[in-house]
Amino acid sequence: MRRGLRFVPLALLLAVVLELAVFVGVGRALGFGVAVLLVFAASLLGLVLLRREGMRAWRGFRAAAAAGQPPGGQVTDGLVGLAGALLLAVPGLVSGVVGLLLLVPPVRRLARAGVRRGTERRVSSMVAGDLFGPRTVRVRQGAPQPSPQPEQPVVVDGGRAIEGEIVEPGRH
Repeated sequence: MRRGLRFVPLALLLAVVLELAVFVGVGRALGFGVAVLLVFAASLLGLVLLRREGMRAWRGFRAAAAAGQPPGGQVTDGLVGLAGALLLAVPGLVSGVVGLLLLVPPVRRLARAGVRRGTERRVSSMVAGDLFGPRTVRVRQGAPQPSPQPEQPVVVDGGRAIEGEIVEPGRH
């Protein structure tokens, strides 16, 4: 089992306790009926947005595929939108606020960038290139750093091209 997965049950338990604590706090401050109405309204909004975000994600994916562009941007935007709508649909005030934040454009852009970085770290460079297109590289300007002398290439088989593949370390 992966290291991070063993904390999932604890995180879910803490999320439920947090949701209950916030619900009780809102219920005491505004009244029980208002708290129930807020949870119900957020869930109903989430269900409506779930359909809309799902259709939007599908249309974006199809448009990118039809244009021959990498669909990664549309897929990650759709995933963030779907996650926001799903969090809104789940009964709870904290999950509703987080879901609503994921639907706000600046927060959505930040979340989309995080999803992209996480995906690029977990998949091979070739798959990331197919999903998101060519990667960008940062170039530092300033004093050049001394580089080691390149080794002379080894000539194999009289200099003819040989077939092979590049295997990234740790990926087999």
